[in-house]
Amino acid sequence: MALIIENNGRIRTLTLDRQQALNAFDDEMYKAVGDALSAAAVDDDVSVVIITGSGRAFCAGTDLAEMADPERRVKGFVGQFGYFISTVAAFPKPLLAAVNGLGIGIGLTLLPHCDLVYMSSDARLRAPFVSLGVTVEAGNSYLLPRVLGWANTADILFTGQWIDAARAKEIGLVFAVSAPGQLMKDVIAKASEMAALPLVSLVTTKQLMLQHREQGFALARTLEDKAFAKLTGAPANREAVAAFQEKRKPDFSNLPMD
Repeated sequence: MALIIENNGRIRTLTLDRQQALNAFDDEMYKAVGDALSAAAVDDDVSVVIITGSGRAFCAGTDLAEMADPERRVKGFVGQFGYFISTVAAFPKPLLAAVNGLGIGIGLTLLPHCDLVYMSSDARLRAPFVSLGVTVEAGNSYLLPRVLGWANTADILFTGQWIDAARAKEIGLVFAVSAPGQLMKDVIAKASEMAALPLVSLVTTKQLMLQHREQGFALARTLEDKAFAKLTGAPANREAVAAFQEKRKPDFSNLPMD
């Protein structure tokens, strides 16, 4: 199983565990995490959930081998990715992220769906969507500008630059930065504060917070999914994936717009 589930009192930790792929999501893991969140949402013995990664990565995005699969291109986002995003976006309890290492693609776009994000001081984040010939995902064309502001979002999405922990904290992408050996201790300490409080009040408060973004987020997802499905498998995306597999620099010159 690519997901480790552990309980510590009223805190449940979900650890992404595909270390051979730097914890990149395949369809199996999207389903596993979605199922785990769905189960935690209705479990009265769970007050807080933490998501983290094993090894040196938090999550290296969606597995490019699956992105290159023609059948996946046909399916687009009508699958486990969509289920996962719907589940995490509506998760009714406090959701904390412990970014222990590399966070790429969904390893970054997952974070605005978390209520508090802690990041190891030696971790890095990247949103390489444009460089892969596709576009932003998971409602982040709406969420990221709200969290980071327009300019910071444009800088991150248009360039695909690496973001270190200090920069992520500065722009508000993460709540706190911890020393590598202290990360989980800090996250569990904060989760314990929350878990000691009335679950009904935690859930009601989060519900009130979420309702203000539902309409904008839903529209963003609809438009993103259509755009992503159109661009996946198009010339720029095929060239980006081929270059990655062949370990060379992609050549996007003279590619058609359509």
